[in-house]
Amino acid sequence: MLINLIIGCIVLLTLAYSVLIMLYRYWLLRLLTFTVRENTTPKHTFSIIIPARNEAENIGKCLRSVLEQQYPSHFFEVIVVDDHSTDTTADVVRALQKQYSQLRLIQLADALQGEVLNAYKKKAIAVAIEQSTNDYIVTTDADCTVPPQWLQHFDAWLQQHNAVFVAAPVAYEHTGSVVSAFQCLDFLSLQGITAAAVSAGVHSMCNGANLMYSKAAFYKVGGFAGIDNIASGDDMLLMYKMQQQYPQQVHYLYSSEAVVHTQPMPTWGDFYNQRIRWASKASHFSDKRIFWVLVLVYCFNLVLLLLPVWLLVNVAIGVTALLALVLKTWIELQFMRPVAHFYRKEKLLSVFPKMQPLHIVYIVVAGWLGKFGSYQWKQRRVH
Repeated sequence: MLINLIIGCIVLLTLAYSVLIMLYRYWLLRLLTFTVRENTTPKHTFSIIIPARNEAENIGKCLRSVLEQQYPSHFFEVIVVDDHSTDTTADVVRALQKQYSQLRLIQLADALQGEVLNAYKKKAIAVAIEQSTNDYIVTTDADCTVPPQWLQHFDAWLQQHNAVFVAAPVAYEHTGSVVSAFQCLDFLSLQGITAAAVSAGVHSMCNGANLMYSKAAFYKVGGFAGIDNIASGDDMLLMYKMQQQYPQQVHYLYSSEAVVHTQPMPTWGDFYNQRIRWASKASHFSDKRIFWVLVLVYCFNLVLLLLPVWLLVNVAIGVTALLALVLKTWIELQFMRPVAHFYRKEKLLSVFPKMQPLHIVYIVVAGWLGKFGSYQWKQRRVH
């Protein structure tokens, strides 16, 4: 009786997970790539906010990509918020200010005056928004580079759609290592799900490295109030607030010309700290749709992680779990093909099946620690 119950649970989890992934694939395939219409005249003004902490190695390249946009310079400003950096981040910004008049620098320490927080990044963004002068806020990270037509695409989207919040694609640059390949594949799947789910209007998912939202709407939903004590979530938790207030005006910009690029974490330890930080947001979601999706994904991967145990306990259970793993790999690969094509990373799919065991372990461990553990981020211990 117990054996049949376990087998039944594995089958049900497999079916539910398979249906979920195929739904994401269906929504993704319905998306049309957005292109800017010819002779589109720039209309909207943007304040680009970049929080930075100890990013001296990256901030110069990031800022040059932002400041050299194919968009009128008087239509945008760039605000870097230095979050208590102990390196030369601020010096790099000051040097570039001599060349670019629309570049501004804010020291978060001056705004906090010694106050200790758990969510410095949200505070950095909020302080910058208070001092911004334009109608729309765009955020990216200090270790990212943006494409030349980035702002042009946001402007064109706003001209064609009634949007107050727009999520856009982000991609990792593959550095050739195993940890890099693993992260690139994992991030491709997350970005594919984000594009599909946001466009279908079923989840509030996004990445703060590539966001645009109305400043008026930000204040209308109360900014970060209510989520300002949570270390992460300056993107997805804010997006959920926007979605509650403006259910038809939260969009996804699906264009390969608007992809923001960043580097993967250099080590497995850094990677796990990042993913634990992301997973820590889960319990703070009021959106039960995404909560139950996360529960399903976690339980299914936990069952597959126990595959060696199932094989020892009972052959029938073990074979069922093994077939579930094979089906999971096949279905995910079908979903990943159009995503990899969009990001021009089809070659990475050759190692996708080999990464399955690592991915299962990562989901279970990061999910558990995201709920019950703490992590180290930007030289800070966060609980």
